[in-house]
Amino acid sequence: MASYSGEKDAYLKRLRRIEGQVRGLQRMVEEDKYCIDILTQVSAATKALQSFSLELLDEHLATCVVHAAQAGGAEAEEKVREASDAIARLVRS
Repeated sequence: MASYSGEKDAYLKRLRRIEGQVRGLQRMVEEDKYCIDILTQVSAATKALQSFSLELLDEHLATCVVHAAQAGGAEAEEKVREASDAIARLVRS
């Protein structure tokens, strides 16, 4: 079971909102809106995705990684490596 299962509805609601922002960007391009206005909306959608990512990462660290660390061994090492890789991907994006 995923660590975010208890918050699944809230996560889905946020993702639907972000999806709406992206659809809004498509409409803006179709309607030939001013470039700076589109870039402003791109920034807002990017921030929303970053915020979502950080919250999901926090949930992962607080549950999956902590439980694996308590168990120890190879599973703990793998979960820490996965979290580290995920953080690196977020930093690069």
